[in-house]
Amino acid sequence: MIQPDAQQLPRKKPRRSTLAKDRYGYLFIAPFFVVFLIFGLYPIISTFQLSLQKWDGMMPAISIGLKNYARILGDQVFYLSLWNTIRIWLGNAIPQFGVALLLVAIFTFSKIRGKNFYRAVFYLPNLITATSVGLLFNLLLDGDNSPINQLLTALNVSGAPISFFQSKTLTSGLVSFVQWWMWFGYTTVIILAGTTTVDKSMYEAAMVDGANRSQTFWRITLPLIKPTLVYLAITSFIGGMQLFDVPLTLSNNLGDPGKAVLTVSMYLYNQGFKNFNYGYSATISCVLFLLIAGMSGFAYKAMRSKDGMYKL
Repeated sequence: MIQPDAQQLPRKKPRRSTLAKDRYGYLFIAPFFVVFLIFGLYPIISTFQLSLQKWDGMMPAISIGLKNYARILGDQVFYLSLWNTIRIWLGNAIPQFGVALLLVAIFTFSKIRGKNFYRAVFYLPNLITATSVGLLFNLLLDGDNSPINQLLTALNVSGAPISFFQSKTLTSGLVSFVQWWMWFGYTTVIILAGTTTVDKSMYEAAMVDGANRSQTFWRITLPLIKPTLVYLAITSFIGGMQLFDVPLTLSNNLGDPGKAVLTVSMYLYNQGFKNFNYGYSATISCVLFLLIAGMSGFAYKAMRSKDGMYKL
């Protein structure tokens, strides 16, 4: 038997190591890190540096150390804007979750035709930009000759026409209502998505044991979708702390009447782009960032918990 020449045998190509192949993965995620470093991390660092300075945008910046942070501790307008932000957020978040959970219970345990259609209808307001929604409600409600006031006058409603934006209570309520209208559909859709992870056999077992629909929802559905509820609560808080467009368009850009709807983001904007106090504006931004980061850390620890979502 003729043995082939060893030199004529085809050489096997050396296999690339797993590490070499993984480099392609790093190349794919590299654009994200580049964009994050340029548009995420760098602005955060620059903002913190600016918070230690006094700068009006024209003259050279002057380093003042922690004076801006000392100032914010005694700034009553900042505390007012922080309270307004939390109050408006609670005013829309509580009914937002309440209505969303009610709709989820109805969709889960009732046979309703066209559920996907209703989901789409509820979600539609979330597709409209906040500025457009604010301007729309401003046109509908502002002035004695606004469409809503004309309708109320035609119906002989007592007190019409109503000065919606001259009352602190009405203005705050309108801002909360607009926020609720924009976001309750989104909350409903996300919770409904969370309910799909619940094993249907658990519902069947509960009904065999004599549990009604209300007991099944409170004892089975809610405990099993707690991570989804935590996620929604935290993201709702983060969005609420950055509330800007709606109160800006429903007021005179100052949060009037009586600064009733002046939020932290509006106060930050006014300090930077109206008073040209960029250093102090950056300080407000850093404090807001710390508040949001603290809540995000709480959410991370809560959702990583093995025994329950509130075990820290």
